[in-house]
Amino acid sequence: MTENEKKSRRLRLRLRLPLGALSGLLAGCTALAVAAACAGAVRPQSGPVVAVGGAAIDATPAAVKDWAIRNFGTDDKLVLQLGILAVLGLFAVFLGISGLRFRRTAAAGVLLFGAVGALAATRRPDSVGLTDAVPSVAGAVAGAVLLYVLLGRLARRADPDTLPDAPPGDPSGGDWDRRGFVIAASTAAVASAGAGLLGRDLAGAGGRGAVASRRDAVLPAPASPARAVPKGAGPRIPGLSPFVTPNADFYRVDTALVVPRVDATTWRLRVHGKGVTRPLTLSYDDLLRRPPVERDITLTCVSNEVGGPYVGNARWIGVRLADLLAECGVRPPSKGGPADQLVARSVDGMTIGSPVEDVMDGRDALLALGMNGEPLPFAHGFPVRMVVPGLYGFVSACKWVEDIELTTFDAYDPYWVKRGWARRAPVKTQSRIDTPKPFARPRAGTVMVAGVAWAQRRGIDRVEVRVDDGPWQEARLAAEDTTDTWRQWTFPWQATKGGHTLTVRATDRTGALQTERRTRTIPEGADGWHSVVVTVD
Repeated sequence: MTENEKKSRRLRLRLRLPLGALSGLLAGCTALAVAAACAGAVRPQSGPVVAVGGAAIDATPAAVKDWAIRNFGTDDKLVLQLGILAVLGLFAVFLGISGLRFRRTAAAGVLLFGAVGALAATRRPDSVGLTDAVPSVAGAVAGAVLLYVLLGRLARRADPDTLPDAPPGDPSGGDWDRRGFVIAASTAAVASAGAGLLGRDLAGAGGRGAVASRRDAVLPAPASPARAVPKGAGPRIPGLSPFVTPNADFYRVDTALVVPRVDATTWRLRVHGKGVTRPLTLSYDDLLRRPPVERDITLTCVSNEVGGPYVGNARWIGVRLADLLAECGVRPPSKGGPADQLVARSVDGMTIGSPVEDVMDGRDALLALGMNGEPLPFAHGFPVRMVVPGLYGFVSACKWVEDIELTTFDAYDPYWVKRGWARRAPVKTQSRIDTPKPFARPRAGTVMVAGVAWAQRRGIDRVEVRVDDGPWQEARLAAEDTTDTWRQWTFPWQATKGGHTLTVRATDRTGALQTERRTRTIPEGADGWHSVVVTVD
């Protein structure tokens, strides 16, 4: 063998390390693609990334969840899934490189990760049993076989340093099967892409019935329509949130990595439990036939920081929950009923507990069917969700609800309570500056400061604004729709050049002033005054 041939062979051997890493990545991609195809046939929630991600969410401490929502907002689920894929990629690279020496062990590592995915899928609250393990197992087997094959093509038959005079092409030399590796890797890449596309098509086909059922749903005219929004309830100030939040802009905070797509034609709601003398099972059409109620209601997430975006106002149409419960024989605790907690269960396994007394005290607690004039969007709970004014969403706003059980707070802790959040959480009096934005640079002169304030079930009586350390000055309140909706406010500020801090606070109709002291969102919602810093040019 000539010196050039030796150098060429050594160069090819040095390529084994990056090609080993590539083998691991290809095996990982194949495993995920096959798993996606199987999950499309089984159900999207059974895929390993979704299952492991869901398990990670369940195991994450409440403070970490709150941090993720605060920093990533509605992209928190995307960040989690990207993080899982990054960890999988690193793990696959490690297996590929280590497999150059320990091929069987590397293949077993892929199978081990598949077992983790299968275990996570079968232990999810919404699991349908061992069927949910199929995608992870099938993907792991495919990935393990591919990795074993690819690493076999990279195996050296001998060390060229020990056989320096091996003739070119001698199979006993230190070369590896380049042609076989390229063919196997290319085939795997094409097959993985095909499996991924198949999985997407199957998942789409599985949701077509749900999409069709929503498209065909016709909301009835309300038997009790919402009052017309008063003129002046929504002043048109640039930068101020609209009085009614469009569906596309309405906040979404939940734990579902894959938005459930529920077919309304097969959906059923079961009402049962303690104190229920007449259990009910209702279809979507059953609810549509009941007298519909339409109301404007502002919803707030308990993870909303002071000045945060997780609050929105919409016009909801649905069925009075109190009437439905009364029909089942349920009495509130104040009237001798044995149940003080209503536990709503979602199709994805989420459990949310609401005080029975609050649901039946005369407020417009709804099983909502529509939002802003259309059937609920999938992301906001189609076909049916709960809406209870005056309570934070984690104790009231169950989306994709399919089961309502009457029980007691002593007997059962729902999902968020088990993770350190409060059992009962009425919405606190809060206010927010929408404009000017933090670090804005308005010009000197009249600057319109504007925002929203809310205290559902109590209403807003006064909003005040302070410039720097000056006196509190009363803002102009927009017309009030109802005590269950937010209220907009404006304050014309004569801005002078330099840096300034604008602060807002609200007082509700009970006379309670918004608390100044800042508190965390955990366990029952944030407190504090909202401030923005601006520089006037």
